[in-house]
Formats: sequence, C-alpha cells, structure tokens
Amino acid sequence: MTTQEILKRAKRAVTELALASNQKKNAALELMAEYLVAEQDKILAANAEDMQAAKGVISDVMLDRLALSPARIQGMADGILALTALPDPVGEVLSTVERPNGMVIEKTAVPMGVIAIIYESRPNVTSDAAALALKSGNVCVLRSGKEAWRSAKAIVNALQRGVLSAGLSPDCVQLIDDTTRQSATDLMTANGYVDLLIPRGGAGLINACLQNATVPCIQTGTGICHIYVDEFADFDKALNIIENAKTSRPSVCNAAEVCLVHRAIAPAFLPLLKQRLVDERIAQGKTPVELRLDKNAQEFIQGSSAKKKDFDTEFLDYILAVAIVDDVKEAVKHIALHSTGHSEAIVTEDKDNAQTFVKSVDSSSVYVNVSTRFTDGGEFGLGCEMGISTQKLHARGPMGLQELCAYKYVIRGNGQIR
Repeated sequence: MTTQEILKRAKRAVTELALASNQKKNAALELMAEYLVAEQDKILAANAEDMQAAKGVISDVMLDRLALSPARIQGMADGILALTALPDPVGEVLSTVERPNGMVIEKTAVPMGVIAIIYESRPNVTSDAAALALKSGNVCVLRSGKEAWRSAKAIVNALQRGVLSAGLSPDCVQLIDDTTRQSATDLMTANGYVDLLIPRGGAGLINACLQNATVPCIQTGTGICHIYVDEFADFDKALNIIENAKTSRPSVCNAAEVCLVHRAIAPAFLPLLKQRLVDERIAQGKTPVELRLDKNAQEFIQGSSAKKKDFDTEFLDYILAVAIVDDVKEAVKHIALHSTGHSEAIVTEDKDNAQTFVKSVDSSSVYVNVSTRFTDGGEFGLGCEMGISTQKLHARGPMGLQELCAYKYVIRGNGQIR
C-alpha cells in the first residue's frame, strides 16, 4: 500500500478505537503479547536478515540496538502486558467546575487520533509504540528505518493478528512500506490525517521533523546527558553510577556522554575513573571507554584531547567527554550551554548543592545520586514509553499513556442559555 492509502485506513479506524472499552483494549493487548511470542521464530528470522544486511554499514554498538533475541522479544511482550494493569486514560475527568448557573464543565481526557512514529534501528519501538497507542485509544502509523524494516514488518504482522483476534480493526496498527525519505516527508506533511508526529532517533531525524513538519511534532530523544561529580561526592557511588550510565548500553539516549568533575577532587577522582572505565575493562576483556579530556583533566590522567564539539556530541558509543569545573554553579552553566534537555545527574552528599543542581538544571529528568539510565517509561512505572520528550509543550520526559491524550471540555446542563 502507498503511504496515502495507509493514512486513509488509519483515519477510518479512529472512531472505532476511540469507542473501544478498556476491557476490549486490554484483551487486544494480551493477544498482541501472545502472538508476539508465538511468532518469535518468524520475527527472529526477519531480524537475522536485517542484521546481516546492516553489518559493516552501522557500528557494532548500533547493531546491538537492532538485534533481537527470545529474551528481548519476551521483554517486549512483558512491556505490552504491563499496560493492561494501568488505568485507561481515556475519559478520565481531569477537573470539574460547576458554574453559578448550574452548568457543569468537565475537562476530559481524549485520544489524539492518529499518531505517526518515525524511528530508526530499534525494533522494540514497534511493539512499545503500538501498545501505548492502542491503550490510549490512538491509531498508530509506524515508519521504521530501512535497517529494521524486516523486523518491524514481522512484529507488526504478529501484533495485527492479536488486534484482529480481539475484534478490532488491524488498521489500528500499521507499518509504512516505503522506507525512503519520501514516506517520512509524507508523514511530516499529512495534515488532516496525522494528529501527532513523534520522531525517535538521532539528531538528524529529529531536526528534519522539527524543520519540515506541518503537523504537530514532539521533540524527542537526543541525549547529551551529563553527570556532575561534586566536591562532596561519595567516590564509590560516583564510579558505579558513571560506569552504569556510560557502559550498560551506550547506544541509548539516556546513556551519559559528559562527566564534569569538581576541581577540588579531580586529582584523586580522575585516576580512579580511568582505572574503572579503561584499565579494569581492558583487564576484563570488555570494551574500554575512550576518555576525551579537556586541558585541565589532562593534567591528571591520560586520554584523548577533547575538541570543542565533543561536549556537543551524542556519541552513542564507548566515549565519554570529561571536563573539570570549579563548583556546582559552573557545572550548571556548562550543562545549560551543552545539554539537549534530556537527563542530568549530580553525585553529592551535600543537600544544598543537590538542591541547587535540581532547581537550576532545566532538563526533563534531573537525578541526585542515581544513574541517568533510569529515564525510561518502564522504569518510571509507565509500562513502556513512546519516547522521551525534551521539550516543554505538551509533554516532557518519558511519554506514557497520559501524554498520548489531549483533552476536551464536556459541558452538561439543563437548558441554560447565555
């Protein structure tokens, strides 16, 4: 089908899904999870083709984002099932006002309608997005990157079988067949068909959507995440947090890209950081982290010389830019200049410095003595997520069910006139 034909079918499915009961939507989610696991052999075979075609084209770290396994597919199914335990956001009365004339005004949550998602090489986004959209009463149109298209197609086929078995139209979950730039442009300019566009990917994709979209668009994902190690930091906590934030999965948007260290502790802390991220990882047969050091940090440890652009780069790799700052206020100033508004952390035992950091840093998620890797819908108790919004309107941070709803005012009366 052409992109236009898919959008027309999606638009026709809006009313059916908006009227679906919570019970029916949950039944569809359960069947979607069931078919996802039942058809894992087909999904894994498709993923193997994607992996083979992508080798030598994308980095090993990005290949890890693309790869599926039985455990990852089970995790995707579990994410779908987690949504059945969450309340239905559709129809929730957000506020009620009774006017002096007896008129009652209810601010009520409603689905957006058709949500389009453009994403790159993460097949799990396919099931997360479809499940969140369906639970929140929205039809979703998915546009995968070419590297993951075979995997996404097999996943969508399984999900559609679940939706159909529950008595809903399979048009509620659709995948664009065209993976050229034209289909992305078609979604960006699908006025009257797309009610919300969500790009999930690198800076290039997100900027293209923000610059070219004529439909409402959410800015998501790009994560130049900082960890500031304060003068009063517990070194063990700091090392554990930095290692987790940088190395547990460096290809994701909540991975740390920059480490700022207070000048007073730099002589003692930086050698420990190099030992943990470089020396010990080499000894353990793991990929070491390349430390890109500013001039001050180079006085204490060896590493690559940081260029100016390194503090404005989402590496998505085993690379960490390191700089020394004079205090928490300078750390906040550095973050304000270089952050993408995603996630930032301070490691400190000083409550005043922690509070200064929390109040001053203007990002969607701000952590005190916690790894940035927790910026995730599942970790936040949202089941899964549609993406991480780094803007302030209308959603911010991990986007769950509530963030996929708009609202309207329902006014009830008994013949009142003005």
